Amino acid sequence: MLADIRDRRQVMLWTRVAAAVFAAILAAITFTDHATVAAIYLLTAAGAAVSAFDAPAQQSIVPHLVPPAHMTNAISLNTLQWQIGTIIGPAIAGLLIRDQDIGMVYAITALTFAVAVGAVRALRYRGHAAAATAGLGWSALLEGLRFTYRSRIIWSTMLLDFFATFFSSARTMLPIVADQVLGLGPEGYGLLATAQPVGALVAGAATSLRRDIYHQGAVLLVSVAVYGLATAFFGVATAFALSYFFFAVTGAGDTVSTVIRGTIRQMMTPDALRGRMVGVNMIFFMGGPQLGELEAGLVAAAFGAPFAIFTGGLATVLLTAWIAWRYPGLRRYTSDALAAQPAT
Repeated sequence: MLADIRDRRQVMLWTRVAAAVFAAILAAITFTDHATVAAIYLLTAAGAAVSAFDAPAQQSIVPHLVPPAHMTNAISLNTLQWQIGTIIGPAIAGLLIRDQDIGMVYAITALTFAVAVGAVRALRYRGHAAAATAGLGWSALLEGLRFTYRSRIIWSTMLLDFFATFFSSARTMLPIVADQVLGLGPEGYGLLATAQPVGALVAGAATSLRRDIYHQGAVLLVSVAVYGLATAFFGVATAFALSYFFFAVTGAGDTVSTVIRGTIRQMMTPDALRGRMVGVNMIFFMGGPQLGELEAGLVAAAFGAPFAIFTGGLATVLLTAWIAWRYPGLRRYTSDALAAQPAT
C-alpha cells in the first residue's frame, strides 16, 4: 500500500538508507566483538522487513522508466543482473571471510547500499503518488486483494509461481544429492551449485536480446513445465554431467517464466494498484519456497532425496497442465494483449 500512496523513488531511497544503517550496525558490533545471536536475528529480520517495503516500490517503478515496448527487455536485464549478483556476491564474501574479519563484509555491504542511494537519486523519474487518496486502511488493502484475485491471468501466474516453487525444490536437496548420490566433495558440490545460476544467465541473456516474446502465455506454461521436468530428471540422474545439465535447465526455465510473469503483471495492472499487486505476489513467491523446503524435507526423510526431487518435479508438471486447462485465458495470452494495455 505504501508503494501506491507515496513517491516510489522516495520509498526506494529510504529503504536503502535503512538497509545501509542495519548493515553498518552489524559491522560495528562485529568489529567490536559485541555480536550476539539475538542482535543478529533482530538485524536480519529488520533487513528482511526493509526488503518487503522495497520490492513493491522497485518493481512498480519500472513501467515509468521504460516504454511498454521494452518492458520484456527491462525485466530480463533486471533478472540477469540479479543472477549475476547471486553468483559474484557470495564468491567475494567468501574471499573476504577467508582473508579479513567478517565485519568487513558487513561494512562493504553498507557501502554498497550507500552507492545504491546515489543510483536511485540519479533515476530520471519525477513521478508522484499513484493512488494518493487510497490510504493505508483496510479498504485499500482489500482493493488490492480483490483486483489480484479477479484478474484471472494475474492470479493464475501467481498460482503457477507458488506451485512451481513449492514442489520443485531441488536446491534444498542439493547438498544431499552432491554427497550421497553423486559422491562429491566440497569442491564438487560448489561446482554443481553453479549450474542453476549459469542456466539462468544464459536464458536471461537470450531473453534480454529479444525485443518481445510472442505467445507469452504458452511460453510461460512451457517454461514452467520444462522447469518441472528438468527437476524430475535431476532427481533420478546419477552422473555429474547429467545432474549439472538438468540443474542448469531448471535455472533457464525459471528465468524465462520469471521474465514473462513480471511483464504480464506489470502491464496488466493499473499504476495505482501495482504496489499492492506486487505485495500480494510476494506472499506467493516467498511462501512457496519456504513451505516447499518443509515438504521436501519430510518426503526426503521418508523416501529419500531423489524421490522427493523426482515427485516434486512431476507434481509441478501436472499442476502446470491443470492451470493451463483451468485458465484458458493464460494459455492463449499473447504479447499483442500487452501492447493493447494503456501506458499507465
